[in-house]
Amino acid sequence: MTEISTFERETLVAPDTGRKPKIVARLRDWEYLEHSLMRLLAAWGRHFPVWDDKVACHRHVWEQSECVQLLRDRLAHFPGTTGNLDTPVSPRLETLVNTVLQAPSHEDAIDGIYALLNGALTTAYLTYGGRAHPVHDAPTLATLRQVLGFKNGLRLWLAEYRRRHPHVTDETYKSAVEAQIAACEGFHEAAPLEKGESAAPCGVNTDFRLPKLLMRPQNTVPRHNLGPMLEADFPFSIEARRLFWAHGYMLEMMLAEDMLRWVWAAHFMPWEYQKALARHLWDESRHGDSGMSRFLDFGISLEEIGYGRWGDALREDGEPMEWAPNMTPQELYEQAFFIGMVAETGHFTVKNEAYNDFKAGGDLESAEMMLFDVIDEGAHVQYCHEWLPELARRAGVDNDHYRERAAQIRADYQRKLHERVAKNSAVPRDESNPDWRFYQDLLARMRAQKPLLNAQSCPPRSWNPM
Repeated sequence: MTEISTFERETLVAPDTGRKPKIVARLRDWEYLEHSLMRLLAAWGRHFPVWDDKVACHRHVWEQSECVQLLRDRLAHFPGTTGNLDTPVSPRLETLVNTVLQAPSHEDAIDGIYALLNGALTTAYLTYGGRAHPVHDAPTLATLRQVLGFKNGLRLWLAEYRRRHPHVTDETYKSAVEAQIAACEGFHEAAPLEKGESAAPCGVNTDFRLPKLLMRPQNTVPRHNLGPMLEADFPFSIEARRLFWAHGYMLEMMLAEDMLRWVWAAHFMPWEYQKALARHLWDESRHGDSGMSRFLDFGISLEEIGYGRWGDALREDGEPMEWAPNMTPQELYEQAFFIGMVAETGHFTVKNEAYNDFKAGGDLESAEMMLFDVIDEGAHVQYCHEWLPELARRAGVDNDHYRERAAQIRADYQRKLHERVAKNSAVPRDESNPDWRFYQDLLARMRAQKPLLNAQSCPPRSWNPM
């Protein structure tokens, strides 16, 4: 009998799949695992204390969504899969990803996610790339080359992270994960699926919870309350607005960290929404990094400005862990509604004013920061309009008149802002107030580094809406 070539063994039609080659079932498994990696990063991402690691984790969540989309796009090429990409996969895969999820510590989870699971997937892709026919299945190989680019980024990040944070993986945990990978044939074959079986999304059938509080970078408790000065001066001083936006954008990192909870909670929504949500999270993380990078341009450190708003309760290293209940669909709807329809929709006027004023004032870096944010948030509002009805339907909440509701909430925030400004008018604005001294010092340092050409001539602008 003529021996079957390696290429043919990899691409032969499986006996129970009609006219579909074996790679279709493998792609389904790989897509589930890549989606699970995205959820695993969301599950453990709120534990990172270091700024750059927060940034990396949020980027990895988005990159994982790109990996999922690439595999789904390839699956859609096969007959019978278009519009039916969310077919069941083996519960063995769910057992594996839940084993990775339930790590004994954050450092062990990093190893489970980045080294064990991601490493096994990388090996499976490389092995398939070496065995598949380079012409017959060239589209799959092209897809895997793109996915492997993201895998390499995860590998390089882990190597750099482990140089800063050496760790030996808990042996019991490591052995359990490796045993489950072996039970899945190292992802070199599709995991067997019996009729009626189906793997649930990673973590759904566990009691895993995310931390209630965000982790604050070391030595970054805010020492000064800038709020009263910035709120009062916002319409009248372009220098105050420049400080406000650097600070405000920096704090959007906190929204990105909170949106990890959204990703974790959104498993009941279609993939297309989860993909848009992953991009939204990454955008907010980049906005936070934009604000921080602008501060660094002016020689202002995170330790000086502080991470969080005045009085925020954030977690420090060594503090007892408190776990939050998982978000309900109703809570996810309310969060999406507030950010998209209230906060982001309400800020377009003041952000466009800031862009024009910074550009006219010669601070093109600050103007560029505003421009990219406005572009991103326009997309966020658009997808919020698109998905709010479906979120509402699945959450069982009333979405009628949501525009009117959002407008009323924004009006209430504006009224409360003016009340605060009036109340804070008694706050000393002189050298007797250490917050005032710090505020003036920040303005002076920014002025010395990059003076605004229109600092004296810029006319009054709109009040900040929130």
